Amino acid sequence: MQLFGEQAGLRAHLWAILLAGTTVGELYVAFPVAAALQRKGARLAFLFTYIGASGVCRIPMTLFEASFLGLEFTIIRYVVAVPFIVLSSKIMGSYLQKREYQIRM
Repeated sequence: MQLFGEQAGLRAHLWAILLAGTTVGELYVAFPVAAALQRKGARLAFLFTYIGASGVCRIPMTLFEASFLGLEFTIIRYVVAVPFIVLSSKIMGSYLQKREYQIRM
């Protein structure tokens, strides 16, 4: 888990967004993948980024949106949404890590 472990930085958030973008299916598909990543040792912040990005950054949804609402709208939505996903994931991850929160399965 060198990509999503304790030593991973901002690059891990980008990997999580890319992984989420290739996820096929609805958001409920992301939760088993996030659980598998957590079992492998991924930090909570990266799990939150993956789950948030899987609801926003999926490739099929992006193509559909760009064709109906326009490419400009899609780009603006990504420019606004992705930084907020990463920022909120970092905040929630550090908050829960300070409280030594563990996900139970």
